[in-house]
Amino acid sequence: MGIASMTGFARADGDALGIGWVWEVKSVNGKSLDLRLRLAPGFDSLEPQLRALLARRFRRGNFSASLSVSRTEPAAVRVNRQTLAQLVALMNELAGEIEAAPPRIDGLLALRGVVETVEDETDAMLEERRQAVLVSWETALDKLHRARAEEGARLSAVLQCHLADMTALVEAAAACAAAQPEAIRDRLQAMLANVADLAPGVPEERVAQEMALLVVRSDIREEIERLRAHFDQTAGLLRQDEAVGRRLDFLCQELNREANTLCSKSADIELTRIGLSLKAAIEQFREQVQNIE
Repeated sequence: MGIASMTGFARADGDALGIGWVWEVKSVNGKSLDLRLRLAPGFDSLEPQLRALLARRFRRGNFSASLSVSRTEPAAVRVNRQTLAQLVALMNELAGEIEAAPPRIDGLLALRGVVETVEDETDAMLEERRQAVLVSWETALDKLHRARAEEGARLSAVLQCHLADMTALVEAAAACAAAQPEAIRDRLQAMLANVADLAPGVPEERVAQEMALLVVRSDIREEIERLRAHFDQTAGLLRQDEAVGRRLDFLCQELNREANTLCSKSADIELTRIGLSLKAAIEQFREQVQNIE
């Protein structure tokens, strides 16, 4: 499936055993795996299992999930006959003292405590509901995994474009005349000839040593080869079906280090321009890498 993004959203719902429920789960960038849960009353005991199932599917990201539960069947009710009998007895007792119309049955039933909700939920039923909600959680995680994979595919295309741009810039730096040892030697010879005119007493051996040292310091071929090797490794990571975000982030640091060295060695305007463009391209690449799991 390729690389996965750390950004995604999923929703899963269900209806069974007299209740309806909705899972909503989303994830954003994170350095580690973190889950914040908001569960409906009576389902808190599921938290360890919820976290374990999440950890099996994902490696990184900040996750937040909420579970809302509602009854789909009306609760059973009963009349508290003892309370009703006491109320009727009190009405009869007051009938001779207060002139009032006799109470209606709907009025009596509306009094607090006369009609009670009967909780017919057994421990076995509650456990069945928890298991049904747990299965739905796995469905939500599957949907989230697909959403992150789809976003990862889009990210992969963007990263491939950035990688192609960086590769082209490195090849341009390698082909730049200022990066070739012959061009460097010609330029330094001209510079040292001017120095020799100003200080004719400088020994030729010293001039040769200084020339060799400057040529070595100006040679960027080693940086070019390391950048090419890092690009090959990056391309390989983008083809893998696992969490590679941390390794790509490390490679971005290495790429930036080599680009800095290339710029510091440059004594040519064109090569400096290429080096600065390369640094900008690496930064754009790194910004997208922050979204990868």
